[in-house]
Amino acid sequence: MFIYLLRRLIYVLPVAIGVSLICFLLVHIAPGDPLTAIMPVDATQEEQTAMRSAYGLDKPLPVQYAIWVGKVVTGDLGKSIATGRPVAEEVFGAVQNSLLLAMMASLIAFPAGLTLGFLAGYWRGTAFDRLVTGAAITGVSVPNYWLGIVLVIIFSVQLGWLPAMGAGPGGSGEWIWDFEHFKYLILPSVTLSVVPIGLVARTVRALVGDILTMDFVQALYAKGMRHREVLRHVLWNAAPTALSVMGLQLGYLLGGSILIETVFNWPGSGFLLSNAIFQRDLPLLQGTILVLAMFFVTMNLLVDVAQAAIDPRIKRA
Repeated sequence: MFIYLLRRLIYVLPVAIGVSLICFLLVHIAPGDPLTAIMPVDATQEEQTAMRSAYGLDKPLPVQYAIWVGKVVTGDLGKSIATGRPVAEEVFGAVQNSLLLAMMASLIAFPAGLTLGFLAGYWRGTAFDRLVTGAAITGVSVPNYWLGIVLVIIFSVQLGWLPAMGAGPGGSGEWIWDFEHFKYLILPSVTLSVVPIGLVARTVRALVGDILTMDFVQALYAKGMRHREVLRHVLWNAAPTALSVMGLQLGYLLGGSILIETVFNWPGSGFLLSNAIFQRDLPLLQGTILVLAMFFVTMNLLVDVAQAAIDPRIKRA
């Protein structure tokens, strides 16, 4: 297991370098000058040159990349062009809010998806299976930002049960564990959980249905094993693939929630990324994308290790 873990860690290094290179280059491909958003209209050429030199934008791209990577490995993501604040402070504060939203959505999506998928696969071909499959396809197909708007109209505007926007009373961006703040988390979490519920349910349903038709299941019954123990073996065989899907979906919940956070004005990484794009704030954009991308890389690593711990065949392969 140690050798497998070491090999996976070695694989992460070139992936991390590639991710950093892509993050750096992508934001430079977009047209426009990021300094135009903060420079006065009547700024002189000397002022523009000084500002460009202050942010290192007057150097060739390879030099800019080397300087940026050198700072990143020390934890310095630069300063925001729009606000002048350290990018690390803004990014990690927003990531904490996104993690809170992602974990809440996961607590809704994964148990629901696993349960519905297992029952649909166990009762494959029944009316319940068709109902779950139809609901899962609908959940995956419906745009989640549209669903968020519909939920706001129903539960905030018409019924007045839940708040529509923000992370706390009075537009507060700081999370506090109390009921008043928790109400602000319900609608975005439910909206964000719909797609993972559908994907996990469909995946587990297919896995369980296929495993139940395998020869080893019939052999377990022939040996006189009880039904509950057979189902435990079925779940154990379905666990690696289901874990992989849930790991990828957790990454999606953190990095792919930009529209949901915009709809609900949730102060997370997606909302921060949206503002950075519109403001052409290159340091903030690079830092946010890099942190989210490295989260994906870390999640894939953890999922690989967890799969190997569950299924020894992966380590031998």
